[in-house]
Amino acid sequence: MNAPAQVMLTRGLLAEVAEQFGYPVPEELATALGQVPRHHFLPETVWVRDGQGGYRPINRSTDPGEWMAAAYADQTLVTQFTDGLPTSSASMPSMVLRMLQLTKVTAPDGSRQQPFSVMELGTGTGFNAALLCALLGQGAVTTVEVDAVLAEQGERNLKAAGYVPTVVQGDAARGYPGSAPFARVLATFSVDQIPLAWIAQTAPGGRIVTPWTSAWCCYGTLALTVSASGAAEGRFHDFASFMPMRPSSEQDTANGAAAQAIAAEEAKSATELSPWAVAGGDLDAEFHLGLTVPGAFFSWDTTGEHAPVRLCVEDTTSTSWATVDYDGANSTEFTVTQAGPRQLWNEIAVAYASWEKSGRPDVDRHGLTVRADGRHSLWLDSPDRPLVDDRVLPPG
Repeated sequence: MNAPAQVMLTRGLLAEVAEQFGYPVPEELATALGQVPRHHFLPETVWVRDGQGGYRPINRSTDPGEWMAAAYADQTLVTQFTDGLPTSSASMPSMVLRMLQLTKVTAPDGSRQQPFSVMELGTGTGFNAALLCALLGQGAVTTVEVDAVLAEQGERNLKAAGYVPTVVQGDAARGYPGSAPFARVLATFSVDQIPLAWIAQTAPGGRIVTPWTSAWCCYGTLALTVSASGAAEGRFHDFASFMPMRPSSEQDTANGAAAQAIAAEEAKSATELSPWAVAGGDLDAEFHLGLTVPGAFFSWDTTGEHAPVRLCVEDTTSTSWATVDYDGANSTEFTVTQAGPRQLWNEIAVAYASWEKSGRPDVDRHGLTVRADGRHSLWLDSPDRPLVDDRVLPPG
């Protein structure tokens, strides 16, 4: 592709990103995006949503125009499948740039910060690492990738683009002590707990930014500041949905265990809480439930085998399960069935009522403190207002 064509495509992408932001892309980020052509970091085949819940491939050789248009569109592109599931992707450029803004690798006016080191966790295609190199200099960047194939490919992509940061093939949960301490740690995948290694490898006053996930809801981005005592504290932010750090085997175990628990004693009741209120796409409510009802996850059954619509709730930590049935006519009362050591629907109802009582707080009002011993404490508005009687997550 010639230079004028690339400039035009980059301008179009910047316009899309600015529309997402609601303001012009800061000059330093726009310059970095112009220096790092996205298409150089994509494989011959990428996959996009097909509009029917799946993905369709776009091949550079057979569909060069569509492939290039996809490369410079503000959309997520799947770049790797494993066992039929997407396991690596090129994130939306607007999301990438928002993460860089939140990480504070540039000043509020877009100018470059003083030189400091940054550890990226999840190299993937190498695109984000290249942006960091363009912003900070390649000597300041360490990037860690658990997948050996992706690490090798990412390093090749970076070298082809003229960047030679430190590329490490290893477990991102362990970070990379060889280049620590870092002023910034940035993950490109979601987690439900902060590994202590990340905090230990971040300099006091440094910043950790990572997408967040829970069994209930994969959404939100967490930004933490590390203290000299080895603790970290910060708020969640209302954007981003990223693939998890590693596939969860717990959910498969819970599915099987819950199926076995069906024969256990069942408790039936009725509820006025609509299943759509807690699992119908209200991300503020679902994010709150993910924090306050740990381990619970849901699926919808619309086959009509048991009810016209059924919400199925299960637990990654036990054999507990619950179902909430809509009979197709009554939208003010629903039939609940529960079994197992946890009364999952009761927990969800209590957590949802607490969310409403607190004024239906959005994602940004939630925060997290990671203590020096690894205990994770969730809070609302400020650390002195703990969530659900100071529910504490176990250390990772």
